[in-house]
Amino acid sequence: MTVNIHERLLPAPPKEVGELIDSLSSDADRLWPSARWPPMRFDAPLGVGARGGHGPIRYSVVRYEPGRSAAFRFEPSLRVIGEHRLETERAEGGTLVRHVIVARMRGRMALLWPLAVRWLHDALIEDCFDRAHAQLTGARWTPRPLGRWVRLLRRLSQVRSRSWRSTK
Repeated sequence: MTVNIHERLLPAPPKEVGELIDSLSSDADRLWPSARWPPMRFDAPLGVGARGGHGPIRYSVVRYEPGRSAAFRFEPSLRVIGEHRLETERAEGGTLVRHVIVARMRGRMALLWPLAVRWLHDALIEDCFDRAHAQLTGARWTPRPLGRWVRLLRRLSQVRSRSWRSTK
């Protein structure tokens, strides 16, 4: 079983952090770092039953509590049996935002997750949380440098952030 958890304390009340989650995949998305990663897109507004994903990662919305959380189940073709979710929790000093993956990796994904996908995923989620922080504080989001392994993986997969921006 794979469990991957990222958390960040954001200096804002839950309502403001929840509004960032609610904007996911919309034309006014304030959370997803699509300047550097494939944008999150769905075939319908964020809500239960919407299908889509980002880049080659496909999933559908299985739970959605506006202003609080969203949970997504991976498409079976990925060979990832499980889900990932984004949730908020009131905390001292602001709001804790958490991204969790709980899944079983099957087939080629059992190899790809630890070697490549996990590294890309972790960098994307940290960018997402950095962007959330910038949105809530009024700061300009400046993406942190990517590690060597992530840069190499991106080069090997011939993924370029400019092509992602042009698909918006």
